[in-house]
Amino acid sequence: MGIKAMCRSKLLISLVFAVFVASCSTSPTGRGQLILKSDAELEAQARSTFAAYRATLPLATNRAKIDFVACVAQAVVAELNPPYSDIEWELAIFEQNQINAFAMPGGKIGVYTGILEVTENEHQLAAVIGHEIAHVTAKHVNERASRGSLTGIGIEALAVIMGGGYTGGAYTASQVMSAGAALGMELPMGRGQESEADVVGLEYMAKAGFDPRAAVDLWQNMAALGGKKPPEHLSTHPASDTRIENLINQWQKTLPLYNQALADGKNPDCKKTWN
Repeated sequence: MGIKAMCRSKLLISLVFAVFVASCSTSPTGRGQLILKSDAELEAQARSTFAAYRATLPLATNRAKIDFVACVAQAVVAELNPPYSDIEWELAIFEQNQINAFAMPGGKIGVYTGILEVTENEHQLAAVIGHEIAHVTAKHVNERASRGSLTGIGIEALAVIMGGGYTGGAYTASQVMSAGAALGMELPMGRGQESEADVVGLEYMAKAGFDPRAAVDLWQNMAALGGKKPPEHLSTHPASDTRIENLINQWQKTLPLYNQALADGKNPDCKKTWN
């Protein structure tokens, strides 16, 4: 290799190293993150995607369901810190049997009515909504998008990795192979993000006056649904037993937050009133 080529190579390495150093940040639980995407870019994409969801999926019309979900979501959002407390969060409730919910950058929350058949009360739904909001406040979407850009992972492969909803998903051999090189980097990070969202989401719900112990009941309900699930090492979501154990380990921290919320008069009266 000639001198000029070596210099170009060293320059490239230096530039790449500078990007890594400039883009590293720390998550709410102290985990290192690589952030390359701008918030404005992701928020613009989220607005477009959320609008497409609203335009193509039927919206719920049951007033009791709408009020119930809105009551829980508003209580959890009220506990956010700036800059997330400074934005106007938008909620859409989709009339879909799928057991799922999501949150997007820029303050977008989507809830599928199917998840209301699994959440027995407002506390369990708060665990779901708190978890999804935590994905946004912990910059998990930005982190995944940044890693996807860095490794050249295509949208289809990323969709395989991120998919599955709350009941998990059965990956076919061809889908796993299409994700290919992503497995080594993306899947472990995905499980870390899910566990982190559980931790942060528990704090949100507890501060809002929802019982964090209900998250364990929620995941026991999810586990009872059965269905074919991928092995934990091939899934972005922790196995149910692992997840439940991690949630219980957080009670020492979150129960005092819950008790303080009740002492402060925070007791959201969000009740399921439909059959």
